[in-house]
Amino acid sequence: MSNNHPPPGQSPDDDPFSKKPQEPTPPSAGGPQEPPPPGGPPPPGSPYDRPPGGAGPYGGGGQPPPSGPNAFGGAYGGADPLAGMPPLADFGRRLLARVIDALIVFVPLFLISLAFGGWGEMADTGDTWDDITDQVNTGRQWIWSLISLVAYVGYDTLMVAKGHGQTLGKRLMKIRVAMLNDGSVPDVSSSLMRAIVLWVPALICCFCLWWLVIIVTILADKPYKQGLHDKAGKTVVVSAPQ
Repeated sequence: MSNNHPPPGQSPDDDPFSKKPQEPTPPSAGGPQEPPPPGGPPPPGSPYDRPPGGAGPYGGGGQPPPSGPNAFGGAYGGADPLAGMPPLADFGRRLLARVIDALIVFVPLFLISLAFGGWGEMADTGDTWDDITDQVNTGRQWIWSLISLVAYVGYDTLMVAKGHGQTLGKRLMKIRVAMLNDGSVPDVSSSLMRAIVLWVPALICCFCLWWLVIIVTILADKPYKQGLHDKAGKTVVVSAPQ
């Protein structure tokens, strides 16, 4: 009968993302690392506090992504849970994907509005600017704003959570949304938080200004290129497998 038992207090069924790999780390790779306690704070090597030049696919010391079932984050935790993930998506593809998704939702809403006499009624009556402003402030316009909000937020949430991290636009651009900690597909709550931060300010009060804020935060953020909506959902946007 074997005397090799797990150390006291450590269960073999612990969350694999909170412990080191089962294989011993060779001395040439930097020596063994102490696993974080279950339920404790993230290790010093967590991607949330790793400097831009650290190891991993987003720093200078990363290694090529592996192939196989663990290619998007791995089955075990370690110094960098993002090791093995694809490279971050470039801004151009992210912007084109967002434009495509916005049009996918906007066109049906516009056609429905025409069918119910929305935009078409204001365009055909020859109203003055004051008359148009009065119509915008009516209850009907607020209802259409609410419908638009539900449509955009719902589309983004469901497509990201149920579409393997891809909206239709992202699928065309071959990019996807992934959780920052392990590269998995965001769940509904993370996708919803991301969509709310992305769309609610834009559709309620400051359309152009909010998109400018989102663009600036994506371009300025290091090293993960996270917009405010990515930070809210704890996500990143990466290249998708071909």
